Amino acid sequence: MLSIALVIAFLSLIASVFLGVVDLPIADVLAVLAGKGSPEAQSIILDIRLPRIVTGVLAGIQFAVAGLLLQTITRNPLADPSLMGVSQGATLSVTVFLLFTVYIFNPGENTVAELPIAWLPVAGLAGGMIAGGIIYMLAFRLELSALRITLCGIAIGAVLHALAIGLIAGWGSARIEIILEWLSGSLYARTWDHALFLLPFTVAGLAALPLIYRPLVLLQFDTQVARSFGLAYRRQFSVVLLVSCALAASAVGAVGPIVFVGLVVPHMARFLAGRHFPLVLPLTVVLGAILVTLGDLIGRLVGQAEEIPIGVVTAIVGVPVLLAMLRKLP
Repeated sequence: MLSIALVIAFLSLIASVFLGVVDLPIADVLAVLAGKGSPEAQSIILDIRLPRIVTGVLAGIQFAVAGLLLQTITRNPLADPSLMGVSQGATLSVTVFLLFTVYIFNPGENTVAELPIAWLPVAGLAGGMIAGGIIYMLAFRLELSALRITLCGIAIGAVLHALAIGLIAGWGSARIEIILEWLSGSLYARTWDHALFLLPFTVAGLAALPLIYRPLVLLQFDTQVARSFGLAYRRQFSVVLLVSCALAASAVGAVGPIVFVGLVVPHMARFLAGRHFPLVLPLTVVLGAILVTLGDLIGRLVGQAEEIPIGVVTAIVGVPVLLAMLRKLP
């Protein structure tokens, strides 16, 4: 199954490079990949398609792995980055950032070009990590447990989401277009800067997986059972939670809260891996990249110039896939 998934991932990447709103001949695309081609073709492939593809692959991996880690340590099959309030914290921080930098300090500017969008990933990352930290501290003071983490995440996430929506509604400016696009989860106008922003988090997260594999296996059990195997439960729980929050927060900061990736992909990986848990992690990585890559490609091809945000595509595709898998579960 892993080999098949890798082949599908490769084919989806190739299709994303060759297909798009602008119909480029195959020969032109091959010429660009060979270091030649016309300036127009080079701009489309190297400056538009490839950056958004690479950004989407990295974000898809991070969302999927973060969802798997959260579902494992909370023992909650419905867990995803929004459960920990990470998505909502990133949304609120991006909204506040744009409100202060654009509306308050530049009240006379009305153009989207004036928005400091280059700093949105950093703002989203900071907000997501702060939200995760608040939830962790609350749960820590209440004696850290999977159930308390879940309940704290739901409560804090709801408050942060309400604050963000309230600010957006009260702002009432044409400048909120960029926020609404970001909220839907989109790879539109993503550049190499976004890919370079995500790359260290992806590499660090993947490098940490072998180190936390054994604790992750034991964290699937109740606290007392995990401790009976010699696991330092609180410390390992905190490490895995930190890794998942960092992956989710950085991904949300770069591309927005793409829904259902962190929820559906781990279930798909478990379904395909069966009882072979060692296969779940690599399948999650590959399937996360596939889902985001194909979702972005579908959104571009169906929407054409008015492309459909990837968050909408993943939601439409994710619901029936999740329902189909749930029917096969015992």
